[in-house]
Amino acid sequence: MIYKNQEQIFEEKQVGKVLYLSYPLLEQTGLVKHGFSTRIGGVSEGIWSSMNLSFSRGDKEENVRENFRRMAKALDVEADSFVFSQQTHTTNVRKVTLEDKGKGFAKPLDYYDVDGLVTNVPGLCLTTFYADCVPLFFIDPVHKAIGLSHSGWRGTVGKMGQATLQKMQEEYGTNPSDVIAAIGPSICQDCYEVSEDVILEFQSAFDEKYWDSLYYKKENGKYQLNLWKANEIILEEAGVRKANIAVTNLCTCCNSETLFSHRASQGKRGNLAAFLALKQEEE
Repeated sequence: MIYKNQEQIFEEKQVGKVLYLSYPLLEQTGLVKHGFSTRIGGVSEGIWSSMNLSFSRGDKEENVRENFRRMAKALDVEADSFVFSQQTHTTNVRKVTLEDKGKGFAKPLDYYDVDGLVTNVPGLCLTTFYADCVPLFFIDPVHKAIGLSHSGWRGTVGKMGQATLQKMQEEYGTNPSDVIAAIGPSICQDCYEVSEDVILEFQSAFDEKYWDSLYYKKENGKYQLNLWKANEIILEEAGVRKANIAVTNLCTCCNSETLFSHRASQGKRGNLAAFLALKQEEE
């Protein structure tokens, strides 16, 4: 084990040189292929070493493409099935259809400001990107639908988890009480110092009874913010059962040798990615 993970919230999986993380809670549904990448197993070099999954951070395009091909093989999905988000810290969620297949990797994106993706089309691999922000995975086993969303502090204040569930409800009839969810690797409270203006937004967005569990103030006037707890509260208040939520215990910043972290690297880094696809019937 590379990570201290006593509760076995996630598992390490290795295919060839590619190491990625998966959630038993999601896997046991039998409905999806999914994973969260690490830095291990790619071909990128330097600050992008080695499994960089971003075309926009200065890495060589051919290296990033090879990294995605390696991830596709490790996850047992087709590389041209990836459908990318286009993240700008919104709570916008896009319904993904067969026409979107390959957008971001095999063909250009034709949409903007999309931090969440939902689909009920088997074989399409939803793909979102991270380097400290919170990945949110959703599976509706009743209506065979999935969602994958990016939630930084702005997305969390805007309750991206709730927005994603609402989109799934509108499009597929999803009942949140049926949903299996995971809060993925991201920055922990001990590493996440924020200023008072951020805390004021959280105070506006969350009931006062939650404030003590969300942040604490330090002598320097700054605060330590708990995005994991905030997203757990959002999912529970939206109707997801506590027993159906896997909450990460893995910090990207604490583990910056094996996970990209914007804070730890002071912005000199590549991107991790989350992947979620409904299995096709023959699988």
